[in-house]
Amino acid sequence: MEETNTEQIEAIPSSNDTAQNASPKSGGNKKIKGLVVLLTVIVVGGWFGLKMFITSKTHIETDNAFIEARTVPVSARVSGTVARVLVNDNQFVKRGDLLLEIDASDYKLAMAQAAAGVGMAENESGGEQMKAEGARAALQSAKARFDQAVVDLNRAEKLYRRDVLPKEQLDRVTTAKRVCEAQLKEAEEAYKRFQAEAGLALKTGNKARIMQRKAQLDEAKLQLSYTKVYAPRDGYITRKSIETGVNIQPGQPLMALVPLQDAWITANYKERQITWLKPGQKVEFTVDAYPGKTFSGTVDSIMAGTGAAFSLLPPENATGNYVKVVQRVPVKITINKNSDPERLLRVGMSVVPVVLTGRSSSDVFKEMNPF
Repeated sequence: MEETNTEQIEAIPSSNDTAQNASPKSGGNKKIKGLVVLLTVIVVGGWFGLKMFITSKTHIETDNAFIEARTVPVSARVSGTVARVLVNDNQFVKRGDLLLEIDASDYKLAMAQAAAGVGMAENESGGEQMKAEGARAALQSAKARFDQAVVDLNRAEKLYRRDVLPKEQLDRVTTAKRVCEAQLKEAEEAYKRFQAEAGLALKTGNKARIMQRKAQLDEAKLQLSYTKVYAPRDGYITRKSIETGVNIQPGQPLMALVPLQDAWITANYKERQITWLKPGQKVEFTVDAYPGKTFSGTVDSIMAGTGAAFSLLPPENATGNYVKVVQRVPVKITINKNSDPERLLRVGMSVVPVVLTGRSSSDVFKEMNPF
């Protein structure tokens, strides 16, 4: 039995001998697997890196962008006391909606006075025309007396030559003719004067004075219409600083109107990023207020200079203390209203726009080709 066990034990190889024989093969397999994994990681990483590099050249992105819109100030054109305010903060109004009313009592009184002035001018015109007609009648009467005086003088001279009429009576007739002649000239001057006053000499009557009073009436009506302030366009009310009973002056800011439907994006791209930017390119952007939603737009224009060049205190690079800083150029991007009309983009919201330049990967590689 002992011999049998010893032979069996000698026939079974030891575990150490098995491990020593298998270790070279398993080690080689692990190295191959490791090399395959490493090569796969390098290839995949390189592919993703190349893709990201090409995307960065064909899709220009920045996070320095915000929603902007025009702010339309609302003010009154006449002074007075505010009678009613018909809008609230952040209220949406349409063009032509009544925003506020000013007490119109003084302006109604001024319009009534102007209307009375027109009536007085028309009455004065009629009276002056009547005076001109009276002067014309007086002129005709003076002319008739003068003609009669001429006839009397001719008759008296004939009688005097026949010694029928004494010298004294001839002198009286001659004097009467001179008086009538002077009266005729006076009547003619008076008629011309009344004609000028009535405006008949220019065939316009007294229209100039009436037109002046009517212009004053139109001005009074216009001032009265200014007591009602209407919305100049569609938009949202903001910066409301007026209440009922406040006395206001012409041009005083009362509130502001923001037309959010005409908002746009101002994206401040780095100067190295605008090489291939041009108006008309499509834009896709996201807004922090609506995560997961993508909006669309179009590049409208590129500013004529950097933001620093048009700032309140532009940098003076000729002072000697120059440090190069990457500048940013504002790019205006219009928003496609149909991209998501239900979500309202408000002024100041942060935006991440991506401009699709339309360049292909071959264009990028051609740019990199040194030959």
